[in-house]
Amino acid sequence: MSTAFRSTRILAMQPTRSLLMRRTPMMRGPVPKEDQSAHTISQRLRQLKKIPAELIPLGVVIAVAVGAAVFSITRKLYVDKTLRLKRTGKE
Repeated sequence: MSTAFRSTRILAMQPTRSLLMRRTPMMRGPVPKEDQSAHTISQRLRQLKKIPAELIPLGVVIAVAVGAAVFSITRKLYVDKTLRLKRTGKE
C-alpha cells in the first residue's frame, strides 16, 4: 500500500511542460476584398437569405419588445401629469 501511494506522489510532482509562446506571423498578403464591395439595397436584401431560419422568431420577439418599450416610455411621458419634466423651485 505504501508503494502505491509513493508512485502517485511522484507522478503528481512532475514538472509541467513550459508553454511555447511565439508571436503570430505577420500577414504578408493584402487584405482580401469583399465579394460585393458596393452594396445596393437589392444586394443587401439578398443577404437576408443567409440568416438562419431559427433566428427569425427571435428577431420578431426582440422587435416587438423594443416597440413595446418605446410605446410605453412615450405614453408615460405624454400621459402622466405627475411626472416632473422640469426643475421646480426658485426661478
